[in-house]
Amino acid sequence: MPGRERSQRVEAVVLRHNDWGEADRILVLYTLEMGKIRVIAKGVRKLRSRKAGHLEPFTRVALMLARGRDMSIVTQAETLDAYLGLRDDFLNTTYASHIVELLDRFTFEEGENPAVYRLLVSTLERLGKDTPPEITVHYYRIRLLDLLGFRPQLFQCSVCAKEIQPLSQYFSAEQGGVLCPNCGPQQAGSRPISLDALRFLRHFQRSNFTEATRARLLATVNREMEDLIEYYLTYLLERGLNTPPFLRRARAVAYQAQNSSQEWPKEATD
Repeated sequence: MPGRERSQRVEAVVLRHNDWGEADRILVLYTLEMGKIRVIAKGVRKLRSRKAGHLEPFTRVALMLARGRDMSIVTQAETLDAYLGLRDDFLNTTYASHIVELLDRFTFEEGENPAVYRLLVSTLERLGKDTPPEITVHYYRIRLLDLLGFRPQLFQCSVCAKEIQPLSQYFSAEQGGVLCPNCGPQQAGSRPISLDALRFLRHFQRSNFTEATRARLLATVNREMEDLIEYYLTYLLERGLNTPPFLRRARAVAYQAQNSSQEWPKEATD
């Protein structure tokens, strides 16, 4: 905790928690004031704990923290938003797990980043609303990469710097973006990217959220974009994410239940 203050009020989203000892929990939070931090909630696993319901993952909370020897201690907790709209839907809850995992894996306890906090909060709010969750999560991924310094180059070849022309190209995680048809085949690990997938990725990168929601994605293009971004994220993190396989299964079940197999035919076979 900065300075010599013995206590501090923070606004935070609970990313995850782990049991500690007989009744405590260690919480991983992303806060408006300090970025990502770890704190301890003492006695929160006891049946009569008043703080337990406020400290579940995907909850936005106001906390009072007291300085401890190794970690700050939660002394008061108040729910600001439980995001009930997404909790009532299994698919949206799985999407929430994905965006939280991305933030958790890409960030360290290294100081505040209010823009990242606002992106997290707005994305959790949007998942419980009418916007297709695929659009919401595509926008989140692209914007998070921007804010953390991993913005992919989508308008010029990442090797020769020539302007990308309106035809199918290649994408290289190692080079950090799109490659032209001349450079792409020469780069190990590069992947083809269709004109439609590139067009939508550019749209999300240069648009605000309202503009991004105008996108109308075909199932094949949506799947190509997801596979491409997952490939890029895996390269950056040097390991795969845990949530994408669960997300694909949850989405297959959801669309089957909605009799949408004709619109999303590949999802039902994952």
